[in-house]
Amino acid sequence: MKLSVLDQSPIRKGSTAREALQETVALAKWTEELGYTRFWVAEHHNVTSLAGTTPEILIAHLAGQTNSIRVGSGGVMLPHYSALKVAENFRMLEALFPGRIDLGMGRAPGGDRVTASLLNPTNTFSEQDLVQQLFDLQNYLNDRYAPGSAQAQVRAMPVPPSVPEQWVLSSTGHSGLLAAHFGMGFSFAHFINPHGGPEAVQHYRSRFQPSENLEEPQVNVAFFVFCSDDPEVVQRQQAMVDYRFLQYELRGRVNPFDYNDLKTVSYSPAEEARIQHNRQRMIMGSSEEVKKQLLKMADQYEVDELMLVNVASEFEERLESYRLLAEVFELKGVIA
Repeated sequence: MKLSVLDQSPIRKGSTAREALQETVALAKWTEELGYTRFWVAEHHNVTSLAGTTPEILIAHLAGQTNSIRVGSGGVMLPHYSALKVAENFRMLEALFPGRIDLGMGRAPGGDRVTASLLNPTNTFSEQDLVQQLFDLQNYLNDRYAPGSAQAQVRAMPVPPSVPEQWVLSSTGHSGLLAAHFGMGFSFAHFINPHGGPEAVQHYRSRFQPSENLEEPQVNVAFFVFCSDDPEVVQRQQAMVDYRFLQYELRGRVNPFDYNDLKTVSYSPAEEARIQHNRQRMIMGSSEEVKKQLLKMADQYEVDELMLVNVASEFEERLESYRLLAEVFELKGVIA
């Protein structure tokens, strides 16, 4: 079983965005040493508790600070950008770090719709626009366009020695069908939507069309995961993640907070029900308990790679969680 990381650069209460990004760099180095396969960084806008807004810039720094782990976007939100600019960004990254770059793409706003409209005033969130962008992007990355077309006059530069891996990220099955049509990898976000994932992956596989970049279907699945062999630590982190999800659903944003802020919090029956629903998006417990649940989910999805998202409030506990999982899964890292 391969384990990978999706990091959102969470900003802890009393901390700063710079410190959050420094923690992301430290985490990339740590998980590389532990034997993780990929390290992806997310794109969020106008979210005060997350520091990652520009994955393409952060990827360049992370790749320069590491040696072998694959580094990529989880993901670039295509509706905000032109396909040509995305192709240029990732061709530059691939030229600098050949064979190590993943281009993960999504269509969500990565924040609120007002912010999305300012990032790209022409954005209509049209399904056809997304299809066209994926089509254009593959053409730019592979230097192929119909003679006489406007795009045939433009080449995405620089031209690297290889093509970055391309993944479609989604919490629905529909985008999985687009990944299948274009011959791209598919990453299902179980941490966003805990329902319908195995069926979405099955449909992706059954409709997959090989491309010049990917001959066989390639899938991973992402979960919120935290483990500690101290039950009190698990309980504290569970309470904080419950609160985080609920605040985002109720208010559309989450300001940095700590465990002390929850001591006077009480929930209505409706909120308690929502908490129980959200717990389907995460796996928490001791290292053995988490391993058992992750393997169960891997069997349901029929995958051999799991992408782990950890937003624990204490950075040392995030590091330890990833170490425990590397140990229990027997990853081939230098310090595992």
